[in-house]
Amino acid sequence: MRYNMKSTITLGVCALAVALVAKDANAQIGKPFIHDPSTIMECDGKYYTFGTGGGGLISEDGWTWNGGAERPGGGAAPDALKIGDRYLIAYSKTGGGLGGGHAGKVVTMWNKTLDPKSPDFKFSEEIEVASSEYDEDCDAIDAGLLLDPTDGRLWLSYGTYFGFIRLVELDPKTGKRVEGNEAINIAIDCEASALMYNNGWYYLLGTHGTCCDGANSTYNIVVGRSRKVTGPYVDNMGRDMLQGGGKMVIAAHDRVMGPGHFGRFIVEEGVEKMSCHFEADLDFGGRSTLAIRPLLWKNDWPYAGELLKDGVYEIESERRGYALELAVDFVRMPMAMRGWFGRNDTTPIKPVASQKLEDVQSTWPAGDVAVRAGDYMTRPHQKWSIVALPEKEGFLGGSYCKIVIEGTNRALTAAANYEVIASEYTGAETQQWRIEQLTDGTYRLMPKQAPGVEGEVVLISTGDSTVGLGKFDMKSDNSKWNLKNH
Repeated sequence: MRYNMKSTITLGVCALAVALVAKDANAQIGKPFIHDPSTIMECDGKYYTFGTGGGGLISEDGWTWNGGAERPGGGAAPDALKIGDRYLIAYSKTGGGLGGGHAGKVVTMWNKTLDPKSPDFKFSEEIEVASSEYDEDCDAIDAGLLLDPTDGRLWLSYGTYFGFIRLVELDPKTGKRVEGNEAINIAIDCEASALMYNNGWYYLLGTHGTCCDGANSTYNIVVGRSRKVTGPYVDNMGRDMLQGGGKMVIAAHDRVMGPGHFGRFIVEEGVEKMSCHFEADLDFGGRSTLAIRPLLWKNDWPYAGELLKDGVYEIESERRGYALELAVDFVRMPMAMRGWFGRNDTTPIKPVASQKLEDVQSTWPAGDVAVRAGDYMTRPHQKWSIVALPEKEGFLGGSYCKIVIEGTNRALTAAANYEVIASEYTGAETQQWRIEQLTDGTYRLMPKQAPGVEGEVVLISTGDSTVGLGKFDMKSDNSKWNLKNH
């Protein structure tokens, strides 16, 4: 966490009424105000994240966030990790290059639960695991934890823009620094580091740029990778992060500025989320807010996925490339073939109007209609309007959506016997869809409830033209869809 001393920090001056401002479909709601959030943790069905200054946020569903998480000690930039049946928290007592000083220390502590209302809620005494002196080329701040899934070893990265990012090994049983372990320099020109492991690679994520200057903050998150946890970490161009390398993961976009403090949350195979804060969310009055995005992978490099916005989409099956459509009769457009003969035809060229809903709707049957997949022809029966339902219960990083044929109230509906139909929209849970971007960039569409079905099911292509409901399988293109906003 690097402070821009030229700015005046005025956290808390914005009225909370800005929380009512309309947001993108997958922007957190409630009061998601936090700076330097830890990795999101799940505990007894709730989600938690901690921030600078003590405390943090709690969510019942991962969509609506409010204050209430508790962490003693104050300090800055915590991180959190579950090891066995306990939670390890690491945070910084001082540091950050404030006033030119680099003195600081990182401490760890344990708790059996993150629920402050539980009788088991009690943090252990702090354990110092790293420190820095006033004249040192590193600040002991901005902790990042990794429990190596390959061998069970525990690692801590720390440091800010005012020197090196360093790595030390901790004991996963005690949270103490391994005796005799010497810190290793692994990066410069970044802070708020985080470590993760994926597919044989170790990744070091760092936050580059300036913070704490509101909408003028230049924070962005970059990454390098290594075959060893101790590095060297290099980017996609082979530049060592000790030389300032780093491939972009997420930067400012739309009306959110300065993403920093990366965290990874694996929902299941093929479904991952990344968390961070934005230094300034303009729709929330410029407040620093929690953000959750899909985490995608391409050529073994991580990057942030897109927010799903309300709009009209072709829902294309990854299996064949056919489009989801109402099972109605194809209505031909009134147009004669031209151009095969008559090279000397002097008839004036006029644009052909696209087929409209009013041209075909009267030919559709009343009531429920079956759904299938077919060749995409930009026709009304293939255009789906996706609209967020922020007032409904959400999920980690998103709200449920309704999916209707554009201009109508015919909604995609989960039906009995693992079937899918289009029926009049009533707001039923069978018409509420959880739409999540997968790690390969495609999407899965999951109804909140399916009649007579236990557990979760998703929209699948059971055949090239046949659709229905079935279990999600990341290894099968039957479970995957592309959303194309033409």
